[in-house]
Amino acid sequence: MRKFAIGAVVSGALALSVLAVPAASATTPDFAFSKVVVNGGKPIVVGTTNVVKIPVTYTLTRPSDIVLDNKTKAAGVLLYRGTLAHSLNTIENGELPVCTTTATTATTVTESCKETIDLDPWASLYEAADATTWHAAGYYGRLDLDEDDSDGHVSVNYADDLWGPLASVQIKRAAKLTVNAGPEPVTKGKTLTVTGSLTRANWYSSEYAGYTGQPVALQFKAKGASTYTTVKTVTSGTSGALKTTVKASADGTYRFSFAGTSTTGAKAATGDYVDVK
Repeated sequence: MRKFAIGAVVSGALALSVLAVPAASATTPDFAFSKVVVNGGKPIVVGTTNVVKIPVTYTLTRPSDIVLDNKTKAAGVLLYRGTLAHSLNTIENGELPVCTTTATTATTVTESCKETIDLDPWASLYEAADATTWHAAGYYGRLDLDEDDSDGHVSVNYADDLWGPLASVQIKRAAKLTVNAGPEPVTKGKTLTVTGSLTRANWYSSEYAGYTGQPVALQFKAKGASTYTTVKTVTSGTSGALKTTVKASADGTYRFSFAGTSTTGAKAATGDYVDVK
């Protein structure tokens, strides 16, 4: 919110000082955010490096005498966890909202809006607690700025309003899953050993770490088939290690598949084809 509005107008040391200045008092504007949908209603799965672009759509009704120039006046949607008054973390939009007017009255303008929130795990996610339910809030920020220092004086008055929660969305840690079946080729009826590992994003270290104690399905797709069938369930061990054995019966592809949890996204390994003689 503050980065979005202030960053477009104020630069350098002055911008940093604004963050420490109490918001100016102002009459609460009559803004209404509705029909807020974050990421199409689906969980947001985030790894350790790639920026995830989160689509957000909503309807905004605002006073017709307020012009949003995205410089001194701006509105949009952000994500937060915690409470509206005491957020534990926030993620703000990375691009300007695109809004289309759908209705007007003598005093209001209603717009259909869409925007993109850029979620950079390195910059915005710091701990395992960030893998939880986040909420969407609508915001309106305004800036009264006097940068003319020819008279030995500058001033910055910034005020903002938040409305929420408007919607909820899960942010989850991305998982990685590997598989290797051997020996290859294998004689029909002989034992085939299938190994792999289940890891998930650690946002604090920016690395993937083993996910232990999780049920993972070993699946098989026969040569020429289009779907996988679950053979058995394996529990991940130390460092997320997976290991099991099966009897080789026919040519086909083996893979591990993880259904996901409340904090970690689902993942299926790239299959390993085995030639059975």
